[in-house]
Amino acid sequence: MVHIIGDIGGTNARFAIVESGDKKNGGVIAYEVVLKCADYDDLLQAARSYLRTLPRDLALKNAAFALAGPITGVDEFTLTNHPWKFSISRTQQELGVDSLHMINDFHAVALSIPHIEAQHIVKIGGGQAKENGNIGVIGPGTGLGVASLVFDPKTQHYVAVACEGGHVTMPAKTKREFDIFQWLVSHKYSHVSAERVCSGKGMANIYRALRALDMRSDLPPRLEPEEITQRALSGECALCAEILDLMLGFLGRVAGNLALTVNTVGGIYLAGGILPKIGMDVLEKSRFREEFAAKGRFKAQIADIATFVVTDPFMALKGLKAEVEAA
Repeated sequence: MVHIIGDIGGTNARFAIVESGDKKNGGVIAYEVVLKCADYDDLLQAARSYLRTLPRDLALKNAAFALAGPITGVDEFTLTNHPWKFSISRTQQELGVDSLHMINDFHAVALSIPHIEAQHIVKIGGGQAKENGNIGVIGPGTGLGVASLVFDPKTQHYVAVACEGGHVTMPAKTKREFDIFQWLVSHKYSHVSAERVCSGKGMANIYRALRALDMRSDLPPRLEPEEITQRALSGECALCAEILDLMLGFLGRVAGNLALTVNTVGGIYLAGGILPKIGMDVLEKSRFREEFAAKGRFKAQIADIATFVVTDPFMALKGLKAEVEAA
């Protein structure tokens, strides 16, 4: 049996197939492709474009997609950070598959954690991961994804828990941060969530706020996240360097909140497309771990929790493979 699987985010759509294997070894992921969402009108068009690249003798029976947005059971689905809207039932019919299974993208990311190869995991800072401890997953990309793996001692297995933790209210600790949040509320949003300042879009938001607050009319009105990162890392723009510092500090703060909430003694795993591009040395030297552990009376407890970056760009597809094989 052959499944088509897809990891559909706000910027990229990653597709592959899973060819069923035996119970011992499982299936194999093959024909991985990354498409730009902006190049297609909707999910169906992107999926059809991918299918045209596959050998014609493949008998596709089922499909499973991980989507960047809440799975509510409603047939009509809208991505959180991209304008794609589609009917799940109609998409299944048009693809010609017997079933179409949808889960949240970070649900798939969480499911992938036990299956990630060691070469794709980089430890950041101190702490130790305890065996069979709860695990938190958080990842800044176009938006901010959050999920967890909760260990069930009765079954001796992990249970993936999807959530929309990227949209929790972001706390401000300094006047500079408060001023940024106040500007965003006054000029763009009614609510400053973690995603609004801790993601690719978040970096662009902070840039616009600081450009206005600091009256930097000499700078371009807008910069893309990739441009902000490049200017920060090259040292050519002090404001961009501040933005990167703020974003990584916010990430540490929210990751620490997740660690407290879920008791993630099994570690926090950082996913998403931004961190590998920034580089491990930059993250290691940033305020990430300082903010992660800044939890008052629980500082020592949180400081003892390990944090890891996952560099595998296809990790959600591995989570989808685990999902379809468990069905």
